[in-house]
Amino acid sequence: MTEQKPKVNIVTVLLVVLLITVIGSVFFIMFIINKTVDAAISPIQNVNQTISTQVSKLLNPTPTVLPDPVTIIREVQSLARLETIQYSVEKVITAEINQGVFGPLFGDRLLFVAQGYVIAGVDLAEVDEQDLRLENDILYVTLPEAEVFVATLNNEDSYVYDRETGVLRKSDPDLETAARQAAEQEILKAAVDDGILQQAQQNAEVYLERLFNTLGYLQVIFENPE
Repeated sequence: MTEQKPKVNIVTVLLVVLLITVIGSVFFIMFIINKTVDAAISPIQNVNQTISTQVSKLLNPTPTVLPDPVTIIREVQSLARLETIQYSVEKVITAEINQGVFGPLFGDRLLFVAQGYVIAGVDLAEVDEQDLRLENDILYVTLPEAEVFVATLNNEDSYVYDRETGVLRKSDPDLETAARQAAEQEILKAAVDDGILQQAQQNAEVYLERLFNTLGYLQVIFENPE
């Protein structure tokens, strides 16, 4: 007997082809719809982003600094002091109270190491037209006498080296103050005794002579004030 092959059902094949076509059409339509929706939403999203940025700027503004156009200068002070020399001085000061037989009981004594400086020079604000005269190409100059501008302690480098207080006495808080005041006077005295004013005068004359030379006055003579 001859075996018969099963016949393919044409209807079934057509249904499968139709189903595949329908599914493909659905996916294609969904793809088109998504692209259309994205194209339609994109402008709205851009607008929202722009609005969000503007709102952020309103809520968190960048500060603007506006200086007042009016400027007030309180004081202008012309300084004509010619500082020509500075001394650095160290002094040891002894300050004491109730020293003697009863010192160990009621006394107060300290050693203060003082570091200070003295600045001297000439105040050119005191020079006027009468102090400068030109004769036969020679410039005659009369300067004011040198003076001390600053005489003070350097508090950072000054210190109490030693202190002895009696067993029946408290440390006197004014003793160190008195030592500091005495130290300033001694520092000034030491600088003056060493000739700081004479050196300041000489330095001023040397400096000003060079200045006048650069201005074209090649011969300069300094005269003592009358």
